[in-house]
Amino acid sequence: MADEKPRTSKLSFALGVVNGLIGDHLARTDNELAFDFSIMSKGRAVRIEEGPLRALFHHPTARVVVLVHGLMNTEECFFSGDCEDYGAQLSRDFGFTPYYVRYNSGLPIADNGERFARLLDALIAAHPVPIEELLLIGYSMGGLVIRSACHVARAEHLSWLPLVKRTIYVGTPHRGAPTERAGRVLTKLLGKIPDPYVKLAADLADLRSAGIKDLGDADLTHADREKTAATRTLALRDAQHPIPLLPEIEHFLVCASSSEDPTIAMWFGDSIVPLPSASFGKIQGAGDLALDHDHVVYLAGLSHIILPCHDRVWNAIREFLTAMEKR
Repeated sequence: MADEKPRTSKLSFALGVVNGLIGDHLARTDNELAFDFSIMSKGRAVRIEEGPLRALFHHPTARVVVLVHGLMNTEECFFSGDCEDYGAQLSRDFGFTPYYVRYNSGLPIADNGERFARLLDALIAAHPVPIEELLLIGYSMGGLVIRSACHVARAEHLSWLPLVKRTIYVGTPHRGAPTERAGRVLTKLLGKIPDPYVKLAADLADLRSAGIKDLGDADLTHADREKTAATRTLALRDAQHPIPLLPEIEHFLVCASSSEDPTIAMWFGDSIVPLPSASFGKIQGAGDLALDHDHVVYLAGLSHIILPCHDRVWNAIREFLTAMEKR
């Protein structure tokens, strides 16, 4: 894309937060503040046609990377730190052509997964040169959206899925977010208290978006969401998670903790996502997922909010890809 680093805007940040909080309501009411699932450049949506896409790049390549932001974010989160953004570095060091998407993170993850699957289908048809590899990078909720889209693609035999050899997840709550599970239980309990003010507080809390609620159990499909709505417990509904990582793709997990203390790190992780959730249990040494330990990197001393643009995260991504390139 453009050679200069894109600027982040306060308006874009605010709209990202609003979409994350009540984006499902905005979509239901056809509010113009609701984001569409779009490819973005310099804060503007780009038509997924060969001409507009070709205008973004001096030399588009056959290797494409798509970066997907998290809850209450926009694509600008990847440009929010002091480091060069991951897309630009992937372009320089590995020859990837980078695309950044923006979406309504308040919608159900399953809905965003379906929309992302359709967008990728259109992208591979419109990209200026035939795509040989499609790399997907998801930050936080973005990783769950990627996983949901991949399962849609597998079920519908979409043509882009065989192009995905590797996916990278940065601070993604694969096993859900305990804070959301605690919040939904507390909201349910408050709603049973026969006091109008307490009930009002419970009703207001329950207005949080479908996207936020889906994070409790990392629900990737509508069937998952229905099961969660029926249980609403503090414990993760399924410790193994009903939707596994696709075995035909190599998965790389970057997880972090705000504290250097091992106990605090294990419980609170990067202050948003606990380590067992971000690492599928691999950091505990008891991971049941068929995932090599060299595909999971733990970075101590980093908080969740800085993960989409940090040199240490980039170094981990670069080392992983370099190792894969040498095979």
